[in-house]
Amino acid sequence: MKARYKHTNIVAEDWRKLADFYQKILGCIPVPPERASSAEWVERSTGVPGGAIRGVHLRLPGYGGDGPTLEIFEYNKAKERPETAINRPGLAHMAFEVDDVEAARDEVLAAGGASVGDMVTAEITNAGTITFVYMTDPEGNIIELQKWG
Repeated sequence: MKARYKHTNIVAEDWRKLADFYQKILGCIPVPPERASSAEWVERSTGVPGGAIRGVHLRLPGYGGDGPTLEIFEYNKAKERPETAINRPGLAHMAFEVDDVEAARDEVLAAGGASVGDMVTAEITNAGTITFVYMTDPEGNIIELQKWG
């Protein structure tokens, strides 16, 4: 099989507010059109009876016009969000390389995000030095801010 990575989806409580965070804080760029679907195919593909979605794709920073996107959708019928945990099985976090980890951490906090752990600098054997911190976006999704030295 030949494959090419296209997007990651986040189910949001408020897709507009979360998309705004990723645009303003992490430099993602909207890829029109906005999505709004309540057709029969949504129910069939998701297995959510009566399901409807609204949202947007955001081009991830550092890629050209054909790069991968972050798809932020809001469902009309959402399940309760589990507690945020870095060690929960499944997808754990998205990482973003930044110029200044401390300044980026402060921006995330000011925009309604939260810290998961402490900012650390570590020497990774055969890879170099990394400074990083795990944070959450305003809805509790974990992001890593990192800079390799």
